[in-house]
Amino acid sequence: MHAIGIDIGGTKIAGALVDEFGTILRSERTPTTAGDPRAIEDAVVEMIQKLAVGEDVIAAGVAAAGFIDSAQSTVYYAPNINWRNEPLRATLEERLNLPILIENDANAAGWAEFCFGAGQVYSDMVTLTIGTGVGGAIVSNDRLFRGGFGCGAELGHVRIVPDGLPCGCGAQGCIEQYGSGRALLRIANSLADAGGIGLGLASARSRKGKLSGKDVGRLIQDGDPGALAALRQLGDALGQACASLAAVLDPQIFVFGGGVADAGELLLEPIRTAYLENLPARGYHPEAEFAIAQLVNDAGVVGAADLARKHVFPV
Repeated sequence: MHAIGIDIGGTKIAGALVDEFGTILRSERTPTTAGDPRAIEDAVVEMIQKLAVGEDVIAAGVAAAGFIDSAQSTVYYAPNINWRNEPLRATLEERLNLPILIENDANAAGWAEFCFGAGQVYSDMVTLTIGTGVGGAIVSNDRLFRGGFGCGAELGHVRIVPDGLPCGCGAQGCIEQYGSGRALLRIANSLADAGGIGLGLASARSRKGKLSGKDVGRLIQDGDPGALAALRQLGDALGQACASLAAVLDPQIFVFGGGVADAGELLLEPIRTAYLENLPARGYHPEAEFAIAQLVNDAGVVGAADLARKHVFPV
């Protein structure tokens, strides 16, 4: 019952042979040639073939950022790859003679957390991946939510600030502009400019010429007051968003992944506080749990493999 999971990222393609318990048995990595979709296709084919050598593989799942149709077959739009209405599943199945499933990368990662990570004991879960942007995944009644066209769960583009900051999606005020790693850097730079508690941030910036996510993460772990204040602002925005999402989705747990989630409870505490302050009918509405993702960098390949396996052998 082994399946292969492939996760196409902006800088690398990760692949793994995964068993039915979510255990990675073998893995591969290769750089992503972002400007050449045919080269990416070739790299995916080569990686699947390499991982399948000597194994009884029943299917492969390929996860990538972007809009995937409801049949998990066609890539409508991939922001980091020049795929537009790309029939990727048919192309790969023809080349590999193997059942293939195409999935959004955040959906794949969220499904892995639901099956094998922080969401295992729940039936309804929302995952928010806090990286450069904000990815999302929804599991409702033990099923991955994709929407009518397959493009659902783009939670980073739910608007939380009317006429707010412009977003790359074309809207304004999206969660992504206030709750992402990019937002954390913007807040940190603003605090560095203001002095006071931002002096540590300003010092780190002056040494290197600019702040990086790693700089801010290190200062957070060191207890720097400016970096912690930036994280609290970020957590407040995410907590408000979670309260709104709870009114619609009513999840039992919110799970947070991505680089910013390395802050652990330092991130969850302001999220939880803002969630409770903004939860509709607080005191009468059951309160969700909050957790940090457990699978970290392996979530995409594990989730893609498991979804492909379930595509071939539905439960």
